[in-house]
Amino acid sequence: MTVDRPQTALELRAAARHLAMHPLVVSEQDPDAFRLIRRHAQQLDRWFTQRFGCRLQISADSARLFKSAVVAKRRPLRTVGDSRRPLNQREYTMLALSLAAVASGPSVVSLSELIDEIRTAAIDAGVSLSDGASDRRALVTALKWMIGAGLAEEMHERLDGYVADAEADAVLRVRPDRVALVSLPALASCETPEQVLDRSDQRQSTRAWMRSMLLEEPVLYRSDLSEAQWAELRRRLRDEADIFDEMFGLRLEARAEGVAVIDPDGGLSDRRFPAGGTVSQAALLLLDRLVSMEQNPVERPAVVEVVAGLVDVHRKHWSQKADDTERLTDEVLDVLFDHRLAEPDGDGIRLLPAAWRYAVEVRIEQLTLL
Repeated sequence: MTVDRPQTALELRAAARHLAMHPLVVSEQDPDAFRLIRRHAQQLDRWFTQRFGCRLQISADSARLFKSAVVAKRRPLRTVGDSRRPLNQREYTMLALSLAAVASGPSVVSLSELIDEIRTAAIDAGVSLSDGASDRRALVTALKWMIGAGLAEEMHERLDGYVADAEADAVLRVRPDRVALVSLPALASCETPEQVLDRSDQRQSTRAWMRSMLLEEPVLYRSDLSEAQWAELRRRLRDEADIFDEMFGLRLEARAEGVAVIDPDGGLSDRRFPAGGTVSQAALLLLDRLVSMEQNPVERPAVVEVVAGLVDVHRKHWSQKADDTERLTDEVLDVLFDHRLAEPDGDGIRLLPAAWRYAVEVRIEQLTLL
């Protein structure tokens, strides 16, 4: 269905983009976005259901887009605050235990009572917990994520005190109804992460699966698909491009090696590239060096050597993290892996076809500056 009214089309696109990035939207956290989603709930539900195999559930103060076709592999949950770093494994564990502990209520709980419930959930799950500062810090990080997502609210005492003092207490108001919206259908009856990914990859609708892959991944490579799927995608590319433009304002860029989704506005990603900052600049410059090398894959020592050379040239413009070459290399490679510009290959890395697109941009920029 094509939307004719320009204002309606803009509102629908804004709402669809927000849901793609934030599948759980609550009214007090994102009031403007929530109003748009409620206003256009019927059309949004039709779009996501028919085109992506998703389900949109809306209540009086929350909206949840259940993405069932694809589980995003490169869109981690991130901490609340300025750093916005991905949650680590222990924090994910604490979050899962916390959600299990509050799923059935009550709506108001003290931190000490919640910890008792978390310990019970941990025993049931076969997870070992300690009273150490690292586990306390991980729990507070998980609870702050829940607060930031609108699943809970701090009352009276603050959670931060628990990090330094195991006896510190706090009170939380919990929304069990929203907690129940967090888990995806793919989690049902799954016992391992591999089972979750397998169940999300059943491809009951090939078109919906491929669209979901294009929405969740920076690049969909030909090698990700069977020959029949690749032929269908190429045959329907104009239709797919119209859908992505109408719903999200995205462009599809097709090459022999695959299809990339381009966002001219740059906001439909939790990690932009290229971008400012030491790590992003180092990643862009590293790509330019690696594509000019004759070997692919490239062994890690050679990658570290290239990064060290870049640091020597740009040290005065980069942050202090450039002083630790090994750590900077790890962070740079994380960026390249996240954007499917490279992938691990044994002890080294293998550049993927999309890497050459960015390397050309670097050379053009250098020529412009001369």
